Amino acid sequence: MFACIGIRLVTLQVLPTPAYADGGIQDRLRSVTLFASRGGIYDRSGVPLTHSVEARHVYADPEMVENAADAAAKLSPLLGVARSDLEKRMAKRKLAGGIPSTFSWLARGVPIEKAQQVMALNIAGIGIGRDERREIPGADLAANLIGITGEDMTGLEGLEARYDDVLRGTNGKHRFEAGNGELDIPISGGYDEVVPAKPGSSLTLTIDRDLQYEFQRSLSENVLARKGTVGAAIAIDIKTGEVLAQASQPTYNAADWEKYSAVDREDAATSFIVDPGSVHKAIIFGAGLEEGVITPKTVWKIPNTIYKAGEPYSDTHPAGNKKMSMAGALAYSSNVTTIKVADKLGAQRVYDYQLKFGLGKATGEGMPGEAPGHVLPPDEWNGTSPGSIPIGHSVDVTPLQMAAVYATIANDGKWVQPHLIKDTVTGDGRHVAPPAPETRQVISPQHAAELRYLMEAVTTIPDATGVSGRIKGYRVAGKTGTGKRVVDGEYAPGDVASFIGMAPAEAPRYVVAVFAYTPGGGGGDVAGPAFREMMQYTLQHYRVPPSTKSAPKYTAFP
Repeated sequence: MFACIGIRLVTLQVLPTPAYADGGIQDRLRSVTLFASRGGIYDRSGVPLTHSVEARHVYADPEMVENAADAAAKLSPLLGVARSDLEKRMAKRKLAGGIPSTFSWLARGVPIEKAQQVMALNIAGIGIGRDERREIPGADLAANLIGITGEDMTGLEGLEARYDDVLRGTNGKHRFEAGNGELDIPISGGYDEVVPAKPGSSLTLTIDRDLQYEFQRSLSENVLARKGTVGAAIAIDIKTGEVLAQASQPTYNAADWEKYSAVDREDAATSFIVDPGSVHKAIIFGAGLEEGVITPKTVWKIPNTIYKAGEPYSDTHPAGNKKMSMAGALAYSSNVTTIKVADKLGAQRVYDYQLKFGLGKATGEGMPGEAPGHVLPPDEWNGTSPGSIPIGHSVDVTPLQMAAVYATIANDGKWVQPHLIKDTVTGDGRHVAPPAPETRQVISPQHAAELRYLMEAVTTIPDATGVSGRIKGYRVAGKTGTGKRVVDGEYAPGDVASFIGMAPAEAPRYVVAVFAYTPGGGGGDVAGPAFREMMQYTLQHYRVPPSTKSAPKYTAFP
């Protein structure tokens, strides 16, 4: 018997020693998560729009909490969580298999100083751990673009959601040997392994913080002054397609987003579906010039009304069958002239140019859930379509799509995909440029220049529809519009007023588009003043020299 025991002891101590040693190590191993910080979102000059800062989470071990009601009363003022909610979270409960729960979240993203106050209360069963929270310096600044994150720092809306996989880091882990009981500290020279955390990448946007602020201020003031509810304003650098500002009304405080409805948090530029009204006419005139249907010198006799399938389409500035120039037709927003140009183009070419200018398809700017809009192919036109579609009705678009149309005209007929991302900055500081934006030539540079010439009449002829968009010292080309809001495929009551323009007209640098949903009013009256404020600020902000030559002289009725 003693011989067997001796042999067994030798066997245990000599042969499988590594296996038993490893088993002992496993008993002594501790594991600590190394949290990876979420990347920030910055404006084009590197100013933070939102970024992560170190914080703490507060948790409870329900098995150790002695008096949940008393603990909840003490913690509620510090955590900003209702006493009843805290009491429920600290209540004892069983997990699957009947095992008592020993962990319950009480609050995430708690500022460090608040967490220290929590620990100073010395409440049994209450602990803290490392966490992070989103710091939003500008409150509502670009909030509809940036979006929000949840308690677990997952992007829920806006760019936070669209680029969640880019912004989110990868947590690391520190595994080490430690003693037990009072010796529960790392063992010097023991097992120690570190898998470093990989911080998320940051996004640098094309947005200019100063411009964004001014656009939001002006849009809000002008929309609310006219009892409007929804508005959008966009500024685009025509050469690059960079979106310099993209404002929404209403907006919200992203640092306290739970108090606002989901509708208030939407980005109006990409989700607001409208019939564009007369700003659509630029597409028809551009197509007419490109296809040789009209020239800048074309003059037609224009009746007050034209009929399509028995439906009358009239002008607000009747020509009385007098000769009208193409510049006059745009200046007075002539429905009759636009429909006559479209008649010469035909349904197929009208549809083709709508697609070429980017309608009927999301721009791919970068916002999640961007609406594609809708344009009708010729086989879906009805009897009145040749009258309604050319003047911007039965056409579903977003403000961003129409801003891109005018940027195309300003950019010598070349469509450049509007975009929000300037570059991505990896966790180790490398700048990674996004793919080049999509481009395509829609109309020739010559015909784009001719169209700009005609559109400058909109702000130049004394009683034209767009005189409210004039800017002292600068020549402006643009177009006013009055359309409808589309909700679930139906027109909502009220009007959508718009003004889209470019400056300086002789050599455009920027396009600004303003849309406002109000109880009523035309684009020149409602959106024109807001356009003027925004474009003037943009030109001055980027130090664009004033125009050196006067605008052309136009004759509406030769």
